[in-house]
Amino acid sequence: MKIGTKLKDLRIAKNLTQEELADRAELSKGFISQVERDLTSPSIATLVDILQCLGTDLQEFFSSTPADEQIVFHNCDYFEKIDTELKNKIEWIIPNAQKNMMEPIRLTLEPGGSTYPDIPHEGEEFGYVLHGSITIHLGKQSYKAKRGEAFYFTPNTQHYITANGKTGAELIWVSTPPSF
Repeated sequence: MKIGTKLKDLRIAKNLTQEELADRAELSKGFISQVERDLTSPSIATLVDILQCLGTDLQEFFSSTPADEQIVFHNCDYFEKIDTELKNKIEWIIPNAQKNMMEPIRLTLEPGGSTYPDIPHEGEEFGYVLHGSITIHLGKQSYKAKRGEAFYFTPNTQHYITANGKTGAELIWVSTPPSF
């Protein structure tokens, strides 16, 4: 079995670039490229990490029949990315969401933290503030939301979120189609 070819096909099916997969798996784009061309082989632990980012596991990857669809996800299923520069943490709470119509994440922003500005794209965005307060920046407009409030918008302009106050914020953010 050509592991690299199968990984590449799976990555493309999830609409991820090599760079996006590398970022999520905390690997280099060059390493992902070498693995996909079967120039190098990942360790089992690294393969598990890559497969988790692609919404699957070793059993399903090497199986010829699809496994049952996972319905309930636990903390051990999540994977995260911490960005110390922007003072945020993104947790993919549904690891295989790239294959779905929407992609929910849990976003934690330290005081003064933010997300990267995202360019306009098709789809819809929804969020619910679990803790703290945020400002949603849509083009030149800004909207505030606090604990217990939700937001919803069409991402047809540059957009990003910043944390307000001294406590930071935590929210559930859902994007369709998947874009995180």
